[in-house]
Amino acid sequence: MHVLITGAAGMIGRKLTDRLVAEKAIGGHDIAGLTLVDVVAPPAPTLAGAKTAALTIDLAAPEAAARLIGERPDIIFHLAGIVSGEAEADFDKGYSVNLDGTRRLFDAIRAEGMKTSYQPRVVFTSSIAVFGAPFPDKIGDEFFQTPLTSYGTQKAIGELLLTDYSRRGFFAGIGIRLPTICVRPGKPNKAASGFFSNILREPLSGQEAVLPVSEEVRHWFASPRAAIGFLIHAAALDLAQLGPRRNLNMPGLSATVGEQIAALRRVAGDKAVKLIRREPDPVIDGIVAGWPRDFDTARARQLGFKAETSFDEIVRAHIEDELGGRIAL
Repeated sequence: MHVLITGAAGMIGRKLTDRLVAEKAIGGHDIAGLTLVDVVAPPAPTLAGAKTAALTIDLAAPEAAARLIGERPDIIFHLAGIVSGEAEADFDKGYSVNLDGTRRLFDAIRAEGMKTSYQPRVVFTSSIAVFGAPFPDKIGDEFFQTPLTSYGTQKAIGELLLTDYSRRGFFAGIGIRLPTICVRPGKPNKAASGFFSNILREPLSGQEAVLPVSEEVRHWFASPRAAIGFLIHAAALDLAQLGPRRNLNMPGLSATVGEQIAALRRVAGDKAVKLIRREPDPVIDGIVAGWPRDFDTARARQLGFKAETSFDEIVRAHIEDELGGRIAL
C-alpha cells in the first residue's frame, strides 16, 4: 500500500507520519510506500522496507497534483491548507490553497482513473467552520452549512466536491470535520483559534500567555492525539456505511475558556494559571462569536470515532506527548 500525505509539514501531518511509521500498516495492510508533500520541506520519513519521499510541492501549481497522483497512491490524506485567520486576511491565497489545490488534486485523481482503473481512498480534513450562526444548543448531523468565513466557505466547497467525485466513482472519499485541535504543540500560528492552545501550552512551559476573550466563551475541542486517531480510523473504515453523506462531524468536547483554565489549575496548579494575562481583543472576540459551541456526534461515534471526554484528559495528553510527562512549574 502506498500512502500520500499532503500538508505533511504541518503539526497534524507530522504526527500522522509518526503514527504511520510506528504502526507500519493501515487497516491490516502494510505500508510499502510513503510520500510526504508540503510547500515547505517535510521531515524525511524512515520506514524500513518501504519506499519513502519528502517533496516540496505547491498543490495549487499546474501539473503538481498530476505528478503526485501519477504514482497512484492507494490512500491520500489531504491535509494541505492555510488556517482560518490567514485565509480571512488573504482572500486570494485562501482560495488558491484551500480550494484550487483541493480541486486540482481531485481532478488529477479523476484524470488518472480515465487511463486505467484507479479509485484511491481520500481522507479530507474539513472543519467545523463550515457551520455558521445562529446555532442550536447542539449541532447535529442534519444541521446545514452556512459558513461565515472564507475559510469555512473553502472547506464547505471541498466537502461538496468530495461528495460529488465519490458519487461519480472517481475516488472513495470521506471528509472529517475536525474540532479545534487543542493543545497544539509548537509556536502560535495565524489561526484565530490559536489562543485556545496558547493559554494552556505556554503556562505549562512556564511562559506567559494572552487571553483575548472572556472566560464564558464556549467551543468544541479535541486533542492532536484524537485527531490522528480520526484520520487512521477514516482510512480503514468501510465507507459503505456512509452512503451518500460523506462528511462527518468528529467527536469532541464542549468547554468554556473558564473550564479550560480550571483543568489547567487541577493539572498544573495556580502558578500556571497566573501566567495567563487578560487582554480583550474585539476582533478575535467577534470572530469567535460566530463559531460552533457544541455538537451531537452520534453518527461518527456509531462508526467508531473516539475523542476525549474531559479537558483534564486533553491537558494531560499534551504533557505526555509533548513535555515528556513533566511541566515546567
